[in-house]
Amino acid sequence: MHRALRILLLLLMALPSGCAVPERDGRMRVAVSIQPLAWFAERIAGGRATVEVMVPPGGNPHTYEPLPRQMAALDGAALFVKAGSGVEFELDWMPRFLALNPGLRVCDASRGVRLLPMGGEAHAGGHDHRMDPHFWLDPSNGLLIADNIARSMAGADPSGAETYLANAELLKRELRELDRSIRTALAPSRGGSFLVFHPAWGYYAHAYGLRQLAAESGGKELTPRQMRSVVDRARAEGIRVVFVSPEFSSAQAAAIAREIDGVTRVVDPLAMDYSANLLRATEAFREAIR
Repeated sequence: MHRALRILLLLLMALPSGCAVPERDGRMRVAVSIQPLAWFAERIAGGRATVEVMVPPGGNPHTYEPLPRQMAALDGAALFVKAGSGVEFELDWMPRFLALNPGLRVCDASRGVRLLPMGGEAHAGGHDHRMDPHFWLDPSNGLLIADNIARSMAGADPSGAETYLANAELLKRELRELDRSIRTALAPSRGGSFLVFHPAWGYYAHAYGLRQLAAESGGKELTPRQMRSVVDRARAEGIRVVFVSPEFSSAQAAAIAREIDGVTRVVDPLAMDYSANLLRATEAFREAIR
């Protein structure tokens, strides 16, 4: 028994420091905060890692509290990928999650991204002075996300470094093509305005020459005066569509749509299928701006 314990201790001491301990099927475990980052992580891992999402579909990343079983299931993860742009700023579960994994590598997906200020309020009175955390909705920022995740995976699992870096290059080629497709589709709409209830599409609007008008800011319910201001602005701009995110209540958005004889449409800033989702959103914005 003592000899077996000594052998086990020697094997543990021989593990390279900072390297991931793989799962029993040979893959390392990676956790990400939101679904779009899982799409990047899975594409770059190429089957060498399992990817777990902390905030599930429909969850609000600003307020979501993972279940205890989620926290326990992720014990032993080798890498955690966070947006790092402020999405997780208000979450109190993250320090507890990191405390469970003191040797965990943390990848800041926003490293190198030029963050933009929140903007585009469609109502009078006050401005949101925070930086906009939704940087991933510009595919050019996706190039930085791919590089950041690939480097972090290579550090956590050096034996797969060549795979991760090569997959990132393939993904970046796809993202450049996605950017060209969106740019072509929206070329006739440049300078046009679209109305969203939650201001998630600022980076997208900035990238493609559009103007995002946001009904709310800071997650606060609109006052009657603010509602009237949004309705008046929408009418002045000829807007007939209010875009809503599935993570937020659509009651006030629906009320605005009724006032302008319009409709609400869902565009999801947190959908898992990143590329297909941006193409769907592009078509929705293009039709609304006509």
